[in-house]
Amino acid sequence: MTRVSREEVTLGIDIGSTAVKAVAADENGRVIARARIPHQLRVPAPDRLEHDADEAWRRGPLAALDRLARPDAKAAAVSAMVPSLTAVDSTGRPITPGLLYGDGRGRVVVAGDASFPPTGEAAEFLRWTAAEAPDAAGYWPAPAVANHALAGDAVVDFATAYTTLPLFDGTGWNEQACTDCGATVDRMPRVDAPGAAAGKVRHTDTVLAVGAIDALCEQLVAGADQEGDVLVLCGTTLIVWVTISEHRQVPGLWTIPHTAAGKSQIGGPSNAGGLFLGWVDRLLAPADPAAVEPRRVPVWSPYVRGERVPYHDPDRRAVLDGLDLTHDAAALRRAAYEASGFVVRQLVERSGAPVSRIVAAGGGTRVAPWMQAIADATGRPVQVSAVAEGAALGAAFLARMAVGLESSMTDAARWAGIERVIEPDRAWESATDDRYHRFLELAERPSLALD
Repeated sequence: MTRVSREEVTLGIDIGSTAVKAVAADENGRVIARARIPHQLRVPAPDRLEHDADEAWRRGPLAALDRLARPDAKAAAVSAMVPSLTAVDSTGRPITPGLLYGDGRGRVVVAGDASFPPTGEAAEFLRWTAAEAPDAAGYWPAPAVANHALAGDAVVDFATAYTTLPLFDGTGWNEQACTDCGATVDRMPRVDAPGAAAGKVRHTDTVLAVGAIDALCEQLVAGADQEGDVLVLCGTTLIVWVTISEHRQVPGLWTIPHTAAGKSQIGGPSNAGGLFLGWVDRLLAPADPAAVEPRRVPVWSPYVRGERVPYHDPDRRAVLDGLDLTHDAAALRRAAYEASGFVVRQLVERSGAPVSRIVAAGGGTRVAPWMQAIADATGRPVQVSAVAEGAALGAAFLARMAVGLESSMTDAARWAGIERVIEPDRAWESATDDRYHRFLELAERPSLALD
């Protein structure tokens, strides 16, 4: 086998909710090595969501890099979820829990008609963390912890910094906002552009590049860039983005700029992804959802942890409707996958945009019943991305920019590829459509968290 030269190989490392995923990719985006380092997603209370930040954000990326065994790589970059925060000591080791999106310690009131991702959660994270560790050497999100571990530079990209508004004001860390939360700006990470060089990975000649938010990295290599393309990111969080040609607002949905010039994305994140489906998997006996009779499935309203888009309601809770003694584990599993597919359909319909195709990306694309349920729920073929570790692959592309191998993030679209197409099963069409309308009815009278 011909070995890929050093000049062509870059590494991408993605800090996810349940694992660190890493890939080595050549100049054509072909994955030539991959690694996965699992870590625990901790839920110590119904309103808490956290990591052992030392395990997931520091040791995980180091282990993934070691597992790839590519010291000859030209460059590497890290992607991660947002927001996140921990306190670190003088060596960069986390000393408080790694707070994650949706944790109650960052709760802020979100307007249901907000058209852009809300601000303030990261500031509340900082307030809590600074109170827990007032003498910490730094207060860093996940990518800063990883980048410091890899190359001694606690740096984050501008997009990650922007998610901390008002702590970051667009030009730098806001001194007053940080002070109000109990921190000083010198203890916040450095901020630089995605793809900028940030030193060398320890004990190698590999350049560390500044990475980006995981969803942005996924998008770069998904190829869902044309008007009407729907990108469904199937991770711990389910994220649906519909590409539109002009910025417009829809109550309950978010509208953000697309990486493709002149386009926007409408949609947003939902808790009806792997967070919900993994919980269901732990509860139920193994069973094949495809073996169920199409009309013998209950309806699951999937909000075990509240919901983000389109309801922005952290107190919303799950409901299993229409359950009877004839239902078994297979029926309940199908109901769970359908619930996730129904959320995709709901966000697409609310966007009001004409749909040309659905592209699914992320680790959840390996789960065949999930992909089938999205196709059945939407009534559309689902094109499954060829690389499940899309965020890591997108980071590997950004790494190329740090060493002059690329000049534009939008060129990452050439790395997009489709592995397979999942067609909707017409035998399920009528029954699934009926359940979708019941799903919408349940959403109008949600069950709430108990005090």
